[in-house]
Amino acid sequence: MNAIDNISVLALDVDGVLTDGTIILTQYTGVENKQFHVHDGLGISLWLKAGNEVVLISGRKAECVNIRAKELGITHVIQGSNDKIADLDQILSKLGATTEQTAFVGDDLGDIAVMQHVGYAIAVGDAAQELKDISDWVTPRNGGRGAVRDAIEHIMKETGSWQDAIDALKTTTAQQ
Repeated sequence: MNAIDNISVLALDVDGVLTDGTIILTQYTGVENKQFHVHDGLGISLWLKAGNEVVLISGRKAECVNIRAKELGITHVIQGSNDKIADLDQILSKLGATTEQTAFVGDDLGDIAVMQHVGYAIAVGDAAQELKDISDWVTPRNGGRGAVRDAIEHIMKETGSWQDAIDALKTTTAQQ
C-alpha cells in the first residue's frame, strides 16, 4: 500500500498555495485581500463531496480567507498559526484522523516541518526548492493558479476516486 492510498485529509497552507502569495492591503483600511482560483474551488468541492476533509492553516490572518472557506464549505480554518504541526494535530484529533491519512500542500520554508510530519507531502510548482526536494509530488501549476486542484486530482486519480467524483458532478449538473 502506498502512502497516498489512505489520504482523507487535505491540509493546505494559504498564501502561496491557495493564493499566488500576493498580499493586497487596502490603502485606507489596511484590510488584506487575496485572489483565489476557481479551479481550486471546484477541486475542493469535489474533494469534500467525496467525504474527505480540508484544513486550512496559515501563519497570517485575513477575513477574506474565512469568507472563501465558508463559500467552499471548509470548516477547519486555523489562521495566525505559530505551530502548524500542533494546530494540525489538534484538528486531526477532532476528526479522528491520523497524520498518515493527511496530505499537506506547501510552498515555502515555513512548511518544511509540517510536510515532514504528514503521510504525503505536496509542493506547489513554484515552491522553494527545499520543499520540492522533500515532497512526494510537485504540482505542475503554481500556487494560486490551480495547484490545489492539481493536488486533489493527483490524489483522487491515484486512489481511484476521481472518475466517481466526475460522474457525480455530471449527474448534479444534468439535474440543475
